[in-house]
Amino acid sequence: MIDLKLTVEDDGPLYMQLYRRIRGLILSGDLQDGLKMPSKRLLCDQLSLSKTTVETAYGMLLEEGFLHSKPRSGLFVVNPEPIGKAAAQQDVSSSFKDVRSSDHAIDFSLLAVDGDSFPVRLWRAALAESLSLNANAVHQYGDPKGDLSLRVSLAQYLRTSREVSCEPEQIVIGTGISYSVFLLSRILEGITSIAMEENGIAQVKEIFDHHRFHVIPVPLEENELTVNELASRNIRAVYVTPSHRPSGSPMPYSTRQQLLNWAYRLDGYIIEDDYDGEFRYAGKTIPSLQGLDQKGVVIYMGTFSKAFTPALRMNYMVLPVHLAEKLHSKGQILSHPSRPEQWAMQWFMERGHWYRHIRRMRHLYGKKREKLVQTVNAHFPNYVQINGDSAGLHIEMRVKTDRTAEKLIELAAAEGVRVYGAQNERVNRSSGNPKIYLGFGGVNERDMERGVRLLKAAWRDILGE
Repeated sequence: MIDLKLTVEDDGPLYMQLYRRIRGLILSGDLQDGLKMPSKRLLCDQLSLSKTTVETAYGMLLEEGFLHSKPRSGLFVVNPEPIGKAAAQQDVSSSFKDVRSSDHAIDFSLLAVDGDSFPVRLWRAALAESLSLNANAVHQYGDPKGDLSLRVSLAQYLRTSREVSCEPEQIVIGTGISYSVFLLSRILEGITSIAMEENGIAQVKEIFDHHRFHVIPVPLEENELTVNELASRNIRAVYVTPSHRPSGSPMPYSTRQQLLNWAYRLDGYIIEDDYDGEFRYAGKTIPSLQGLDQKGVVIYMGTFSKAFTPALRMNYMVLPVHLAEKLHSKGQILSHPSRPEQWAMQWFMERGHWYRHIRRMRHLYGKKREKLVQTVNAHFPNYVQINGDSAGLHIEMRVKTDRTAEKLIELAAAEGVRVYGAQNERVNRSSGNPKIYLGFGGVNERDMERGVRLLKAAWRDILGE
């Protein structure tokens, strides 16, 4: 039996204690690759924890790739190369270079952010001052939907920067997208299927799977979501990223309106994930789809991870009024982030630091994107086409070859560089001019140049370079 017992030395919320305990056992190699984890119910009984605590911890581990969900089978450990046992388990006969264990790997991760840009001094001041201002409340649990002061500041920010129409009462502060999907699984009554763009790159499929949603890939036609496909298959919920499609281009207004009309007709819902909507480097920032909604069918999700840091473990969701009201009777399932961190973020926003930070990051990421595009074009002038607009934290490039994206990713990994494809396996295995994605948020210019050179070496034979 797996020993996941928490110790008296642990601190912080119970879900964070459990998350850290399991993550530590995976990193040390004590939980081996492919090991089946205890069910949520069994773990609740073993550790005397609430179902919400276990679901939140498991959701965080799923989101970060430490666990993998197999439909109708359970959760399994993903640990191909444990840090503590890497040397002992190295297969010297293997010709495949495991990028995850290589000290020299270049990872164009779609999730990483710039590690040197976090405002350490300001955040330290925010934590200290906000804790002092709220000293009388440190012993209280607080509003399970999130502190009202933060929700007020956030509502103001969303109205002015993203044209989201909302009141603080509609906002739920959470601990990540897994927690938000968990809440949706409890309030979207009668909805068990979620449609997603077939070419989508958002790494959320397993999260929806874990919370018992059946994910249905929907094809694209001329880079527009096929709304007719949704209606013909009797789908009542769809997950989209309208401000930033895989190519970087926004969803056209006509498609947005078609989606809204579809939801109005079928009593459906649109889950709008605006995970990096702040980052547009040419022209005006694209307003949210939620701002066009007249009947309360759009569920808007946002995060502090891309603009700030994933370590904060804080996101938010704007619910239509009737769904927000459903949470009043489900208070026992709500679990907000640390109150001191919420107070600090509210202080950070109220004093204008958040707006200045966004402007600074937009400038930084704009320069990084320009550098990556120039580098790719310089090394692949005849074989790669970069698609889309100047937005987001990645680029989409179409590679002129008859090989699959899966093969290109494999060749790149063997050379010591990680690149990415769509989340749909069928798309990655399709031959002919495949699409490859490179994130630039967490890569410095030196590694960017080196990574593209490695790609050129990896693909030299199949591109005729």
